[in-house]
Amino acid sequence: MKKNKKRNPVESRLAPEKVKRGFRTYVAVIMVAFIMAFAMPAVFAADDPLSVVNNLSDFIFGLIRAVGLILLGWGVVQVGLSFQSHDPSQRSNGFLTLAGGNIITFAKEILDLIVG
Repeated sequence: MKKNKKRNPVESRLAPEKVKRGFRTYVAVIMVAFIMAFAMPAVFAADDPLSVVNNLSDFIFGLIRAVGLILLGWGVVQVGLSFQSHDPSQRSNGFLTLAGGNIITFAKEILDLIVG
């Protein structure tokens, strides 16, 4: 005779395999893009000191953009899981993470618009 196995409430709250696999794929793609973007040296030596500063600025904003993209991905996962579990607080946290990720991802463009 088989015993009926009780369902663990903690396991039912965990993300399904499709969501986990999708998030792992997303993280792998971001890591590969991050590695490929910085495979070439970002700050080239030049005669003009201003071009060196501009190259360093582009490098730093590239790092900031990578962090913003990671936050965007995490926000999408949070929002998706909140719709699955019907949790309004997790949904609001997910949308806040999405908004913050957008602001961080496009920080350089936002600063360029402000400065003019």
